[in-house]
Amino acid sequence: MKQRRGDAEIGGCKNMEKTTRENIQKQKVNIRHFRELEVYQLAMDSAMQIFDVSKHFPPEEKYSLTDQIRRSSRSVSANIAEGWRKRRYPNAFVSKLSDADAEAAETQVWLEFAVKCGYLDRTLVDKLDKTYDHIMGKLVNMLTRPEQWTIK
Repeated sequence: MKQRRGDAEIGGCKNMEKTTRENIQKQKVNIRHFRELEVYQLAMDSAMQIFDVSKHFPPEEKYSLTDQIRRSSRSVSANIAEGWRKRRYPNAFVSKLSDADAEAAETQVWLEFAVKCGYLDRTLVDKLDKTYDHIMGKLVNMLTRPEQWTIK
């Protein structure tokens, strides 16, 4: 008998897709404020970490790399917050989360520049890069299932 995608037993779960959907639904039911979203918390913590490390960038980067990396990293959590408040309108919700996803990817680019310019350690950037991958994964899950998050 052929197994369909999503029916495989992974980590003890017989139907991972159903389990994911149920977990998202449980999380949604309990969330009253965007600050309670794990994806928001990850984005905010990452932006603050970037702010701290970018304080040590050279002065000549003040209006370029420092400014860009701070803006894009802050924009991730800001767009998540805006999207959460617009969840009454599915298209606006998806648009804001899509913007957050794009800003997260932009932040990864600036982090790579910071490593190549010798301003940040590769180990730190790899950790932040992995966190941004995780953030983008969570955003994509929300984007592909907006009906589970929007207000009806």
